[in-house]
Amino acid sequence: MRQAVLLGAPDTKRTIFLKKAAEKEGLSFVLADWKEWREELDRFSGRKLFVKIDPPLWTSCFLGELDDLTDRYRDKLMALTNMAQEHEIEFFNAPAAIAELLDKRACKARLRKAGLSVTEPLTETDFAKRDKITVEQLLEQMKKRKVYQVFIKPVNGSGAAGVSALRIQPRTGDMVLYTCALIHGDFELANTKRLRRFSEQKEVLSLLKRLLEVDCIVERWYAKEEYQGYSYDLRAVFQEGRLDFLLGRLSKGPVTNLHLNNHPVALAELGLSEKKIEEIAWLCRKCMECYPGLRSAGIDILLEKGSFVPRVIEMNSQGDLIYQDIYHENCIYRHQARIIKTCCL
Repeated sequence: MRQAVLLGAPDTKRTIFLKKAAEKEGLSFVLADWKEWREELDRFSGRKLFVKIDPPLWTSCFLGELDDLTDRYRDKLMALTNMAQEHEIEFFNAPAAIAELLDKRACKARLRKAGLSVTEPLTETDFAKRDKITVEQLLEQMKKRKVYQVFIKPVNGSGAAGVSALRIQPRTGDMVLYTCALIHGDFELANTKRLRRFSEQKEVLSLLKRLLEVDCIVERWYAKEEYQGYSYDLRAVFQEGRLDFLLGRLSKGPVTNLHLNNHPVALAELGLSEKKIEEIAWLCRKCMECYPGLRSAGIDILLEKGSFVPRVIEMNSQGDLIYQDIYHENCIYRHQARIIKTCCL
């Protein structure tokens, strides 16, 4: 028998609702707090463990700190990998796989290499390790490739931190930038968790300059399918070989994250055919096959307007917290509890 352990933080929704699910499924687990994670795991020295890793809590809102915070998290994940080699620890999601998915550029490159449909980069080098680009280089590439609307995303980070959408009118040079980022004080760029629209060129260029000082990827901005006047994309949660949850996210703007006051919509309301849902499930399964160390992942998918072609926006190894599920059936965490219980026997 293995001891089930959740490595996370007390009193978060992730911990509370996994505990509720575990109680219903007859699973007992202990919490190891990220604040003292080494000491807490060392308490079980000599025992076989099965560990689920939840993300640590980050309190900083400054984009310039994203790379450092992510590097520190990767170091912890590497330490967990080494600890597993010294002790009898099995993981729900392997720490090495979690670390790999923290890098949006590397993840997209792997999915694309596997022949999967993804949101494509502005240039071929956008999926390769490279130096940061300047505003002038970005605008030059957009003009050269006749791509006049793009998404700009920090390579590290989550929750739409720093995610921005830029549109340029090629004839007039007018620009519009949608972003949650805002210059704080005189220097730092902060994630405000509120989408704003900027159209004054001086402001747009200033924000772009600060944003591109963070390591970013630049992708083509695709028109998404619509529902009742809203554009939408989908958040899928795929676990242990099956599509556990699929939720629509409606938005009047280009960024659909629900914590930005966008609207969830149940899959049944979107009227997608069984064939299209099966196509989405197949795409998710193929994404998971690219990362054999994962049992669970959240995968964001858009459907191209007109063609309904599904494209992967991004993949998150810890994207299992869906409010529309935990406050309803809690099926995602109940499935996890069953998986963990089986693995502990």
